[in-house]
Amino acid sequence: MKQNTSRIMLIAFIAGLLGGFVGSNFGTFFGSPSEELLVKEYYDAENAVAVSPHTLRTQMHKIGNEIIIIDVRSREDYEQEHIVGALNIPGFSPDDASADAGRERIIESFKALGDGKEIITYCYSGACMLSRQVGQILASEGIFVKHLNIGWQEWKYFWNLWNSDTEEAGAPAAFTHQGPDAGVFKGSAQDEAGSCVPDEEGKLSC
Repeated sequence: MKQNTSRIMLIAFIAGLLGGFVGSNFGTFFGSPSEELLVKEYYDAENAVAVSPHTLRTQMHKIGNEIIIIDVRSREDYEQEHIVGALNIPGFSPDDASADAGRERIIESFKALGDGKEIITYCYSGACMLSRQVGQILASEGIFVKHLNIGWQEWKYFWNLWNSDTEEAGAPAAFTHQGPDAGVFKGSAQDEAGSCVPDEEGKLSC
């Protein structure tokens, strides 16, 4: 009996030592990501999700054909003025009976857009989380959209914040539209190009 008790105590002691060792070194053995890996994953995610306004500016002629721009602001704000060519799917609406109803409305509205086109969302400003929250809801349903990394405020009122000093200050007029319809871009190729054009592969740009 005494021998069995001693054996049990020894096993428990060894198990405790092993448990403490594994617990304190779990990250080493089971892959806490290195700083280098975290940096890589950050830039992979940024380049997969974020769309530069300069990139969008050079592709205005593709809106409605290859690209769909979605304004997730309220219907009232959208109709007052929006990025030309953008459609409106509000991230929140007074007509939603509940948060679940709003979520379902968003999901079904994006599903109705169909496949095969790049979808880019934007909201009130670069700091606004609404577009990101809509993107998170959609991703949980297997619908993957991109996010314009500025919002309406910067696009309309702070053009020179993300454009160079040599670009025309009055240019935003060609890139906005008023009313309930999306509107069609009527600017020129020169308006689209700006001063920050992509490289030959269309990757390295502002």
